[in-house]
Amino acid sequence: MLVFPQDSNLTKHTNLPDLPACFQLSVLPWTPCIYLWLASPFYILYLKKNNRGYIMMSILNRIKTVLGLMLWIVCWTDLFSSFHEMSQNQSKPPIYFVTPLIVGMTMLLATFLIQYERLKGVQSSGVLFIFWTISVLCAIVPFRSKIVSVLCFQNGVEDKLRFTMFYIYFGLTLIQLILSCFNEKPPLFLSVVTDPNACPEITAGFLSKMTFWWFTSMAIKGYKSPLENKDLWLLNKQDSSELVVPNLLNEWEVEKSKAQSVSPEEEEEEEEVLLSKWKEVRQPSFLRALLRAFGPYFLIGSAFKLLQDLITFVNPQLLRLLIDFTKQTNAPLWWGYSLAFLMFGTSLLQTLILHQHFQYCFVTGMRLRSGIIGAIYRKALAITNEAKRSSTVGEVVNLMSVDAQRFMDLTTFLNMLWSAPLQIILALFFLWQNLGPSVLAGVAVMVLLIPFNAFIAMKTRTYQVEQMKHKDDRIKLMNEILNGIKVLKLYAWEVSFKEKILQIRQKELTVLRKTAYLSALSTMAWTSAPFMVALTTFAVYVTVDEKNVLDAEKAFVSLSLFNILRFPLNMLPQVISSIVQASVSLKRIQDFLSHDELDPESVDRRNNASGNGADINVMVPQGSLLAVVGHVGCGKTSLVSALLGEMEKQEGQISIRGSVAYVPQQAWIQNATLRDNILFGRPYVEQRYRCVLEACALTPDLEVLPGGDQTEIGEKGINLSGGQRQRVSLARALYSEADVYLLDDPLSAVDAHVAKHIFDNVIGPEGALKGKTRILVTHGISFLPQVDNILVMVDGRVSEMGSYQDLLKQNGAFAEFLRNYSLEDIIEDDEEEEEFPEDALSNHTDMVDNEPVVNEARRQFMRYTCIFNASRSASCFGFVTSNPKKMSRRRRCSERKHPESPTEKKEPKLEKLIQAETAETGRVKFKVYWEYAKAVGPFLSLFICFLYGCQSAASIGANFWLSEWTNDAQHNRTQDQVSMRVGVYAALGISQGVLVMFSSFTLALGKIQAARKLHQTLLDNKFHTPQSFFDTTPIGRIINRFSKDIYVIDEVLPSTILMFLGTFFASLSTMIVIICSTPIFALVIGPLALIYFFVQRFYVATSRQLKRLESVSRSPIYSHFSETITGTSVIRAYGRNAAFVLMSDMKVDENQKSYYPGIVSNRWLGVRIEFIGNCIVLFAALLAVIGKDKLSPGLVGLSVSYALQVTMSLNWMVRMTSDLESNIVAVERVKEYSETQTEAPWIVTDKQPPPDWPPKGNVEFADYSVRYREGLDLVLRNISLKVEGGEKIGIVGRTGAGKSSMTLCLFRLLEAADGEIVIDEVKISEIGLHDLRSKLTIIPQEPVLFSGTLRMNLDPFEKYSDEEVWKALELSHLKRFVSNQTSKLDLECCEGGENLSVGQRQLVCLARALLRKTRILVLDEATAAVDLETDDLIQSTIRTQFEDCTVFTIAHRLNTIMDYTRVLVLDKGQIAEFDTPTNLIAQKGIFYGMAKDAGLA
Repeated sequence: MLVFPQDSNLTKHTNLPDLPACFQLSVLPWTPCIYLWLASPFYILYLKKNNRGYIMMSILNRIKTVLGLMLWIVCWTDLFSSFHEMSQNQSKPPIYFVTPLIVGMTMLLATFLIQYERLKGVQSSGVLFIFWTISVLCAIVPFRSKIVSVLCFQNGVEDKLRFTMFYIYFGLTLIQLILSCFNEKPPLFLSVVTDPNACPEITAGFLSKMTFWWFTSMAIKGYKSPLENKDLWLLNKQDSSELVVPNLLNEWEVEKSKAQSVSPEEEEEEEEVLLSKWKEVRQPSFLRALLRAFGPYFLIGSAFKLLQDLITFVNPQLLRLLIDFTKQTNAPLWWGYSLAFLMFGTSLLQTLILHQHFQYCFVTGMRLRSGIIGAIYRKALAITNEAKRSSTVGEVVNLMSVDAQRFMDLTTFLNMLWSAPLQIILALFFLWQNLGPSVLAGVAVMVLLIPFNAFIAMKTRTYQVEQMKHKDDRIKLMNEILNGIKVLKLYAWEVSFKEKILQIRQKELTVLRKTAYLSALSTMAWTSAPFMVALTTFAVYVTVDEKNVLDAEKAFVSLSLFNILRFPLNMLPQVISSIVQASVSLKRIQDFLSHDELDPESVDRRNNASGNGADINVMVPQGSLLAVVGHVGCGKTSLVSALLGEMEKQEGQISIRGSVAYVPQQAWIQNATLRDNILFGRPYVEQRYRCVLEACALTPDLEVLPGGDQTEIGEKGINLSGGQRQRVSLARALYSEADVYLLDDPLSAVDAHVAKHIFDNVIGPEGALKGKTRILVTHGISFLPQVDNILVMVDGRVSEMGSYQDLLKQNGAFAEFLRNYSLEDIIEDDEEEEEFPEDALSNHTDMVDNEPVVNEARRQFMRYTCIFNASRSASCFGFVTSNPKKMSRRRRCSERKHPESPTEKKEPKLEKLIQAETAETGRVKFKVYWEYAKAVGPFLSLFICFLYGCQSAASIGANFWLSEWTNDAQHNRTQDQVSMRVGVYAALGISQGVLVMFSSFTLALGKIQAARKLHQTLLDNKFHTPQSFFDTTPIGRIINRFSKDIYVIDEVLPSTILMFLGTFFASLSTMIVIICSTPIFALVIGPLALIYFFVQRFYVATSRQLKRLESVSRSPIYSHFSETITGTSVIRAYGRNAAFVLMSDMKVDENQKSYYPGIVSNRWLGVRIEFIGNCIVLFAALLAVIGKDKLSPGLVGLSVSYALQVTMSLNWMVRMTSDLESNIVAVERVKEYSETQTEAPWIVTDKQPPPDWPPKGNVEFADYSVRYREGLDLVLRNISLKVEGGEKIGIVGRTGAGKSSMTLCLFRLLEAADGEIVIDEVKISEIGLHDLRSKLTIIPQEPVLFSGTLRMNLDPFEKYSDEEVWKALELSHLKRFVSNQTSKLDLECCEGGENLSVGQRQLVCLARALLRKTRILVLDEATAAVDLETDDLIQSTIRTQFEDCTVFTIAHRLNTIMDYTRVLVLDKGQIAEFDTPTNLIAQKGIFYGMAKDAGLA
């Protein structure tokens, strides 16, 4: 068959080329047939498995079928004519029988496939499209040669029948090709038809899928207006959690069952197995499960990758032919054109195949993540408590976020594991053919660079760890500073803390600088590697042997092969490291998934409620109330857990009749609305719901919450007090209408009167649950007489059981328990009174009458009712409606403990306290780039660009020199100049490397400078910002600027800029080179640049918004997960596992819904940009062919090899533009907070008061008014009073009367709206803030400590000697405590002073005041925080130590101020009474009423 006697003259060296007839009859028609017969078995199998429902016969389908049959008839007409001729004794060669037979059969197969696809619901067939394309391409040659032969031989057509038939055949295949571009209707009953927002990919045609054309609609939508969640398509069915997760879990189950089925021989050797470690039972392998679940799909991607790798090497060969072509003077032009188009074709094919491969890999990655997250979530709901304890919530959430993410990232690279070695081997093979053994020199350089890069990577990693540590320290300190900013302002300590932050920042920047220098080195290696390789190879090649001549073919083909080599060599180390990471992750996930699970059968849910655990026998009759009591840790909660089936069961049985409701000791609250928390997935019934709220005493709380029962509850119930949480938890149980109620100490968190209400209305014999079986774990004795049975537990055993009366008679453990507790109970009640009933003022007497210590209780009560003095938020409810309990709790747990005016709560519509954070949409303004350039330094910015320009110039110069060098070969002036050629080439290349390094270094300097500047301005501004800003801005937002945005500016932004500049100049130099060699190329650039610009704008707009949506939808997955882990027992008790799994799946799908278009947008962009790159290749080659007489082969090689590289840099340039735009936003956000309005200057030089000011301590308010913020009402109105030095003034008044405001005004935390304050003849509004604040002292209501030594907390500026500090500690009664510590004054305080008790913290604040010892002291009396002893200590110290100072005390308990000089009573911001305490009591005014309430009058 392969006997082609004609020589190549017929084909190549003529202006009318033609292929031999034999070839035309055999190979060409057979090619498509072989393809189809090979592909169809696999294809039919695939269709059998993936049936999507059938498609109705359509006109399109009918036409295709008819055409297929016609083609079959045409082919067989040929066959029969051959038989006919045979019968006429005209013998034909066998090929005339074989070919039509084969082609005819193939056409029948194609027709069969058309119908089979219709039945299986394929809308557009790739297999057939490729078949028709190959057929048409193969038929073009005979098509032309037949016409040519007719024109050449004048005697007309010899074989008319075959001639006609061939053209009919050609026409029909062409029509089939065109028709196969169109889509069929979607199959019947496909969900897509019904779903308005389905992903168009499902119905997209083959061509549309290959070029990702179906994505264009979203790109356009995203360009017109920023995308929102509703614009996103639904996930494809096969990517959704509902299919992916069960699939993975089934495989995992199979794995586990395999691992468990140990063969019998092994069982006999059980003892040996135990002895010998190496005979372990094989662990179920999660990897196998993953491979079985996701492997097959991933392999399709790998097949694409293999194809792409092979095609990659076609282009260098074509380049060789092209350069060869330009050398030959007589070569026909058609050969050049076909080479150019072949190059274009292979590039195009490579693009399409590569992006298909990526698509498959990314989708696999996406499914992997869904699967792993789903598996972990489901496991977390089922594992035993013991297993749960072995890993913290954070660790498990990490499995989900970090480890699942690692797998996702790995899938994209995984194919590189075999593809990189393959590429390297192929490249080396071709290089060896080209240059012989001298290639090894180049390869050696590459191999040497690998350890160099690895070393740099290791160093960088250690630096990164160090930097993370500094960053964490900085954020932690920043967080503390922002939480205690008020105290810093009051003490005028800002400077000291600013220094601390800047010190940490300095360390951070030093590490950053080291990292930057390292990365500059690695950039240099990366950039100059290809050049160094080429240099060594060429130098060795030329010097080894005189005969070796470097011509254009060798040089540029080698260069393009080296460029191919660069990628796999760089990727391999990365892939290996990410595989190592993923294997660690795999192990962790596998361990987690192999934990023991709870046995769902451990509790028998049928017969009566009874239980027997560790020798426990309990029988609870239906409908009775059993109280379980006992000391702490005696196993009460374990009993409840056992009933729920949460404990490991050793022996015995537990059975419960009916459904269960469970109230845990620590209430578990979801991040949902209050109503959803109570309904917990049950339908809403108005009547029942109201009753439940009423019974659980939640109705008054709803009135207080901003949105009633639709209020969104924060994570872990952050915006509810402890008591409220417990009651919501109880309400959930009550609403669920179960048969058995397990109540684990639900009354501990609520206060006494509420506990009574709940017991009476819910749990007790008359409550809503009467008639249900109730098991109540409790510590409160008061309710025990009313329960049916009492179970007393001691050390995990039941010691006795019976009714209250019986147990008292027995005088056993229970009686002893009662005796112990009754004493504690009274003391406890004292503490409990923290939370009094709503109408406390009117009837608190009858509540406490039966208490022995009425007076004490009243005193307590006064302390508690005035608890929220500074929390203005309470004022609008007045006293009577407010619920002190809630306020007090809220007062402590809320983030904003700062004063807030009364008007705000009443009219929430007026102005939201916290403005929503604005997210920038749309394009980033040029101004922001300019801001960053200014921070880097405008001159430096220009210089960096200039260096990049130089480096590109050097690289172009080196390559031009190479092309000149290769031209020597033609003119035979080789040997004499070798050393000169090599020398200059080396010099240019090395200078390029040096320039790269310089530009990276300067960029590093610039980035450090910018980072320092931007952080410095942000920090300065935040320390100078007035208090009101911190009241209205959540701390999280400010911290976010300091952590995330500064991190982006430090690390992400500079590397993006580096890549961007690199790719930009690379693309630019390509254009320059091509234009230099073929100037006419400039015409093509215009239209291509236009397309590029459009694609880029569409992509950037869409992908930026998709990234935002993706990151917004990611955090709910993790927060929902960590919430679930903490509440597993509740979820299981109520049997809500499935619902929660569904919620998690929905959240994951929601996230993947925005992630998927993000992947596709990259593919969409890639195909389009690479198409532009391929066009550049095409035009460069075409123009080289046209201008072949004027061009030297060296120039052709140069311009085409540059063009072959451009695709990559164009693609990256668009990505980098997009990244640059998303990251530069950080600069904008930091700028926004660096320019907020500042407070008055800290020091006014020309108005500085004398150093001993104030000498006497006289204070005068003159007609003084103040408001919190612009646009709010006045808090103090026209206050005028004079205080002589040394007077002691008590300030009293209701909540919201303006007591705290007076003190804040003295410190100018609030600036006057009107009037003046004068201290010793100095108007305080004229001097600097620090001059004022450092001369006053305050003991604040809430003691704030910062992490650091005790010494630093007392004296941050180190002004005082150790003796003075010890003296102050002695006077503040802390000396004993501190001297008992090992580290004495260097005692480390934790964040917020957590390791000291509240009382000790208050004493530390007193010590601060004693150290400063200023003329004027403000005492904002502590409320619930401090016990009475501490309070009395503080009072007595103040009386003795501050005898001659002016003292202002904001009093909550009147007995502390009864001996003060004068008392100021404020009411609604005005002075109501101002006189000595005795006179005021005599006047019988407001003060008298307060004193009477406190039992002092």
